[in-house]
Amino acid sequence: MWVYKVGVDPERQLPFVLLADAAEERLLPIWIGPFEANAIALEMQGKAFPRPLTHDLLRAVIETLGYAVTQVSVTRLEDGTFYAELTLEGEGRALQIDARPSDALALALRTRADIFVAEAVLAENQILAKEVEDAELAKFRELLGGLGSADEAEAGQDTDC
Repeated sequence: MWVYKVGVDPERQLPFVLLADAAEERLLPIWIGPFEANAIALEMQGKAFPRPLTHDLLRAVIETLGYAVTQVSVTRLEDGTFYAELTLEGEGRALQIDARPSDALALALRTRADIFVAEAVLAENQILAKEVEDAELAKFRELLGGLGSADEAEAGQDTDC
């Protein structure tokens, strides 16, 4: 999967990240916090800051300790909350660390780590393009287009670092 878009749900005014498979046939929306949305959007835009932001700091700590983030996985959805894990490899071993999906995705973008979603999570929460009628698909794509890009997710957020 990959981070397809960061946006704001116009009805609930909640930020979300939308993951997509390589063919953009399977989409997974995950609602996240505004600061995490901003962190993801800033990385998608390639913005650099003179001092490290939180996820940049985490990446630096992991790398300084001799590890690399090799993948992040959205592992389950429980009581409306998504769960994720970071996989760190180094010193001849692999570590799995519990994480919020938003933080895991922000770190994955910064480390170019692979993003995976458990099939059980996709099976129950994905949006399949082929199962949506043409009119509904057009409406859905229009909604996604109108939700804003990473640029718009940044609007209104304090990014002065």
